[in-house]
Amino acid sequence: MKKQGEFTGTYKSDAGHISMNLPVIIFEEDHNKIYYCPALDVSGYGKTEEKAFESFKTTLGEFFTYTLHKGTFKAVLTGMGWIIRKSKYKPMHPPELSKLLETNDNFSRIFNSFPFRKI
Repeated sequence: MKKQGEFTGTYKSDAGHISMNLPVIIFEEDHNKIYYCPALDVSGYGKTEEKAFESFKTTLGEFFTYTLHKGTFKAVLTGMGWIIRKSKYKPMHPPELSKLLETNDNFSRIFNSFPFRKI
């Protein structure tokens, strides 16, 4: 089984920006390519990897927009097992993938049922 890839980027909004380095896996199901970030339980899909990646970026943006607008961003991440430090200058850390395999049924299903690869 190959290791996960990473998505590195910056999300910009009226409230500021979020720099990220997130674990991402890509796999195929029902003739669709799927980009999946187990740390946020966010995915995007398409017939090609390019379309799947564009869909993933859209979904990821919607996740950030929604949680930041509702003021639930940190609470949602904490509920997903992220380590959130009180200082805004210290980075937040997603849970280890081994922990996600125990707690995230969707990721566990993907990990155990599909070959996935590094992007």
